[in-house]
Amino acid sequence: MTAEGRAPEGEALVGGMVNAGAVFRRGALVERPAPPTARALHAHLLALGEHGFDGAPTPVRLTGDGREQLTFLPGDVALPPFPAWAMTENALRSVGSLLRRLHEASARIPVEPGVEWPRSLADPAGGTLLCHNDVCPDNVVFRDGRAAALIDFDLAAPGRPLWDVAMAARYWVPMVDPVSASALHPAGLDAPTRLRVLADGYGLSPQERAELPGVIEQATATCRAFVAGRVADGDPVYTEALTEHGGWQRWDRAQKWLAAHHDVFTAALLD
Repeated sequence: MTAEGRAPEGEALVGGMVNAGAVFRRGALVERPAPPTARALHAHLLALGEHGFDGAPTPVRLTGDGREQLTFLPGDVALPPFPAWAMTENALRSVGSLLRRLHEASARIPVEPGVEWPRSLADPAGGTLLCHNDVCPDNVVFRDGRAAALIDFDLAAPGRPLWDVAMAARYWVPMVDPVSASALHPAGLDAPTRLRVLADGYGLSPQERAELPGVIEQATATCRAFVAGRVADGDPVYTEALTEHGGWQRWDRAQKWLAAHHDVFTAALLD
């Protein structure tokens, strides 16, 4: 709602969970709830543009009623259940390439000290690079079949670049068991091959490839704890999603599958 108590006029943009129903496009601008880190995040987004990264929205202003305005990024966003065009190997490779470009620009921007960056999905190891932490299909803008931009930096926090790759792999490969994957993804996706495609698109080093399966397991545990916290707080969106997607049994199944296939993923990345 605006300061006058009215919903912003414009086209409601669908997608996402936290801000569902609260994001609107008004011409060339998107207006949405501002995260607590908005001032520092806006400075970072502006610096990304100054360092040549054009794959993020440009902040315009913060409003007096706790919202933010950013430039609208045209293109296609894949919403669940994810369409086949977004799950091709070329699309996947381009996600890795886009993430690499983001990290190369972010590495040149010091993380603002003293900011309480959100820790719920952040790399527990910390780091000096501001990671996106939520590179899911809902947050990637495609043009001509290639990932062109990232949106929704609300969960950005310092971490290792490999953590961001692991988070992206969870959603894009996807790094869950076939039964769980079938709920939102096209059938027949080959996880080991797709993990290799993502790593190739990003340009991971041999050392990073060897570490990636373990970091994905760690990221999955972090995501589970994030969902558990939301459910414990009574968040209706996450409570409903948990119920719809198989409850904690789905998480148990996915985590056991990851552990059982650790060596398979490592071999696919290094061979």
